[in-house]
Amino acid sequence: MSGPGDVPPEILDRLRPILRGLPEAYEEPAWIGVRWRIRTRTIAHVYTPDPERFPVYARYVVDGEAPTVMTFRVPVDDLLGLTAPGFPFFRAPWGDNVAAIVLGDHTDWTEIAELITDSYCELAPKFLVARVAPAPPSS
Repeated sequence: MSGPGDVPPEILDRLRPILRGLPEAYEEPAWIGVRWRIRTRTIAHVYTPDPERFPVYARYVVDGEAPTVMTFRVPVDDLLGLTAPGFPFFRAPWGDNVAAIVLGDHTDWTEIAELITDSYCELAPKFLVARVAPAPPSS
């Protein structure tokens, strides 16, 4: 198991406030990186994979640096629309509703907050989902 040391602190600093706002969500070290859960279900998992050990990530290496990746759940009906355009999104190589995003300077953190909230709503009990504030309407 690794700790948050393999995830850039500025990424964790952006993710933590988003996830703290979700009822009963909690953070814990994962086998690699950090994950946030509701009960025993993973809402989001952020990590920096070794592309030599996990070749699926090799295409996302920039200037010799391994990517920082976040996986999360999406409704199955939305998975293709989210991942088909490609970078920074891709379909995780496991699960039928798991998407991944490469995080970095290009990241839209408002979009990340929405994706994490949607992931939470996919996994949390309905009574907890009812406590999540709806997203403000876009203009």
